[in-house]
Amino acid sequence: MRLRVEFTTEPFDLDEAPPHAVVAREVVEAAELEAVDVGPFGNTAEGRADAVLTAVDALLRKTLEAGATRISLQVNVVGEDER
Repeated sequence: MRLRVEFTTEPFDLDEAPPHAVVAREVVEAAELEAVDVGPFGNTAEGRADAVLTAVDALLRKTLEAGATRISLQVNVVGEDER
C-alpha cells in the first residue's frame, strides 16, 4: 500500500522559517519517501505505508519538541506498492 501525507505546522512566520518548520523539512527529506514537496503553507510526500507512518511519527514528535503548537495532517491511500 502507498500513502500520501499532507501536513502543516504552526505557528506560521512569513519572514523566517520557524524551528518546527525546519525540523519538519529535515524529517521528510531524510525519510524514505518520494514526491516530497515542501512549501511555506503545506507539505506533501508519498511512499510505502511503513515509511510514511514512520515519518509521521517522527514528524509529530520532533516538531512538537521544536515548538509547534499545532500540526494538521491528512493521510490518504494512493495505491498499492509494487515493491
